[in-house]
Amino acid sequence: MSSETSFDVLVTGSSGHLGTALMLSLPSLGYKPLGIDILPSPTTTLVGSVSDRAFIASIFDSNAIKHVLHAATLHKPHIGSHSKEEFITTNITGTLILLEESSRFVNQIESFVFFSTTSAFGMALSPKPGNPAAWIDEEVVPVPKNIYGVTKVAAEEMCALMQRTSGMPVLVLRTSRFFPEEDDDEDRRAAMSDENLKVLELAYRRVDIEDIVGAAVCAMAKASGIRRDIETLDALSRSPAEVVSKISPDVDSVFKGKGWKHLARIDRVYDSSKAVAELGWNPKFTFAGAVDRLMRGEPWRSDLTARSNSVNRKFGTAHWHQTESATKRAKDY
Repeated sequence: MSSETSFDVLVTGSSGHLGTALMLSLPSLGYKPLGIDILPSPTTTLVGSVSDRAFIASIFDSNAIKHVLHAATLHKPHIGSHSKEEFITTNITGTLILLEESSRFVNQIESFVFFSTTSAFGMALSPKPGNPAAWIDEEVVPVPKNIYGVTKVAAEEMCALMQRTSGMPVLVLRTSRFFPEEDDDEDRRAAMSDENLKVLELAYRRVDIEDIVGAAVCAMAKASGIRRDIETLDALSRSPAEVVSKISPDVDSVFKGKGWKHLARIDRVYDSSKAVAELGWNPKFTFAGAVDRLMRGEPWRSDLTARSNSVNRKFGTAHWHQTESATKRAKDY
């Protein structure tokens, strides 16, 4: 294929609000997007369905696609006009076909971004009367309340499955409301003007579509790095020595000099990045730091550790013995 005519980004749902915004923005960022939708529009390159495997396969066979931005979906307003089967076909089967056809070129794909929705949280979004407002982040477990939410959550799970089984860098972005139409709640529409309501929504539930495009571009750039993190976790279970040697290249010589060994397997990694980011915490006695201190012939742990151990050694040991004795007495009774 000619590199001059080949597209490098596949945008699904290119006739919709988000798809249109992506198609309008990506060329100025140096990308060559190909837009597909079941409806023709100025921002749609090819008319076709994400659930048509032959159609999707032909796109990947004819273009050096590096990024997939999957925005095509049946939305909440379609619940009244489309059957549950149609939701499953578009939102679940269509996503599966895109994932599988993309994975044929796993070494070429740099990102697969699936646009999901905060509507997937469903009933978790509405606290009972008298309770404080719900704080919604990635830790909240979705409780879908309609076929739209169910199919989006199912598609998210398929994305996670493909990430695990193929190693393809797949990311899910749950976007909050950005549509320009009036609110579907009659009471909210009657309470204030549409513009008034939308400005207020920016404080807690609305996002501007330009910011969603920005998030997509960030995801495109970062997805491969996230895949490397997953590969690192896999390597920790197979060959920890290989991973820790990358963290500290001197570790092997230090361990050899001390007659130390590596673990055969590491089964978990505690992530303290939130404390670093939110508290300004800056741990000094890390693994790499310990190896560096050992290289210099210094103690690998802090002086405070040694002092604390010295103070508590006598009393701490006595306390442990007391606890053990108390346990034995309790068993006797």
